[in-house]
Amino acid sequence: MTSARRLVIAMLLVPATAAAQEHPGKATYDRWCSECHGADGRGDGPAAAHMLPRPRDFTEARYQIRTTASGALPTDADILRIIERGMPGTAMPAWPKLSREQKQNLVAYLKTFSRFFESEGAPEPLAVARAPRATEEAIAEGRELFDRLECWKCHGQAGRGDGPSAPTQEDDNGWPIRPADLTQNWRFNGGGSVDDIYMRLRSGLDGTPMPSSSDLLEANVVTEDQLWNVAHFVRSLSPADPPEPQEVVRAVLRIGELPASPDDEAWADVPAFYIPLVGQIIERPRWFSPTVSTVWVQAVHNREELALRLVWSDPSRSPDPAWEPWRARIVEVMEPKDEAPAEGALPDAFAVQLGSISGEGDMPYFLMGDARNPVHLWRWRSDGTVAELTARGLDRLEPSASPTAAVAANAVHADGQWQLVLRRTLAAADETRPALGEGVPIPIAFFAWDGSNGEAGKRGAIGSWYFLFLEQPASAAVYVVPIATILITALLGVAAVRYAQRARVQPERTSVPGVALAEP
Repeated sequence: MTSARRLVIAMLLVPATAAAQEHPGKATYDRWCSECHGADGRGDGPAAAHMLPRPRDFTEARYQIRTTASGALPTDADILRIIERGMPGTAMPAWPKLSREQKQNLVAYLKTFSRFFESEGAPEPLAVARAPRATEEAIAEGRELFDRLECWKCHGQAGRGDGPSAPTQEDDNGWPIRPADLTQNWRFNGGGSVDDIYMRLRSGLDGTPMPSSSDLLEANVVTEDQLWNVAHFVRSLSPADPPEPQEVVRAVLRIGELPASPDDEAWADVPAFYIPLVGQIIERPRWFSPTVSTVWVQAVHNREELALRLVWSDPSRSPDPAWEPWRARIVEVMEPKDEAPAEGALPDAFAVQLGSISGEGDMPYFLMGDARNPVHLWRWRSDGTVAELTARGLDRLEPSASPTAAVAANAVHADGQWQLVLRRTLAAADETRPALGEGVPIPIAFFAWDGSNGEAGKRGAIGSWYFLFLEQPASAAVYVVPIATILITALLGVAAVRYAQRARVQPERTSVPGVALAEP
């Protein structure tokens, strides 16, 4: 056989040999992970620039969520746990539909991106004692230690991520990073239980400004029980159970004067409804990193007026000079740059959107309606302005024809939180200002903007349609509420079907170029 023929045969055999030796986790990684983390695991995939925090760079072998000491490698179980659970509060989803074998192969493949897994031995998890009971005394001591250890400098006095160092925080790669809002433990990227929080205190979050407290234990600055008490205190800042959104926001019927201020004691026994918000990524310019992720809604009426109390976390009262460094960095690093960012002083803002239901069960487009089916807006801004508007799209807003009957607003910002009360009469002043009827479902949605995060116009946080339901007197409610519940459920079903049909007809309206949407 000639040397030329041997060369040809060798070249033909190389692809087959390479394919046979391909790592069993590579196919899963290429399909589900590379869009964010990059083909070579460097955290630079096509979607990475749309995300904050940025995807993990596996070549650095620097993992935030571990059961090992600060600076140590994670265990295989640590990596597997993140694949199975995801990282709430980030773009990293859980992957429950992958088989056990696929997940284990993926763990092994991720480790091939860094030589540290080869050169260092198997990491040892931290030895952790069992958690003591969460007594009132333990939580009080945890609060004291939270202050003494200066956790408030990042997380704020009330734990909402509004500490004095928050506006200039960066991770080890120079990307802006927010301190966690400790009042929303369902968004903790390593889990929200007391055990999870304690482990984050012990291990730190490598690659971020969050340090390990293990050194404090070794130096006898705190005891292990005291560190557990810090974990108990942090856990006490969030609801006992993770909140779940409900389809209906119920407005309680109260006879007499309605509460006008956010701190009125009358709000104490009015139920609060959890509404999640996400970035507006459908219409240009899109925004993938909004500040506001949650709003709590309370509603009460007296058959003449409706009052809404809206509460959401926002670390700054915009415009705030202290947060200008954050605004400059977030606008610089976030993609896509569909349009130039808004300039000048940007206030915080919030809008309540009210719609109507057609005879066919249709509701307006949830992004502030369209030319055919407009919506009604109550828009408040932190510069003190409040307005009623008719909207025919995100950029087509018109003032109400009845400025004398405007919504009344009362807002307070403290400890990284806005509390806003909006009040309006139920009666309609004209055709641009719809009446609010008792005992019927009223489509309602919410929008939020953080000026210190560069948010204005289409850049902000949005929610989907819910239903506002004004309670009737008891005699009528006995019959109306069950019927209304059935009607609302049916309307949601119809809306979902029509939205799906609309998405098939107009796919370009909801697609996000350059970003692959993960399958559930």
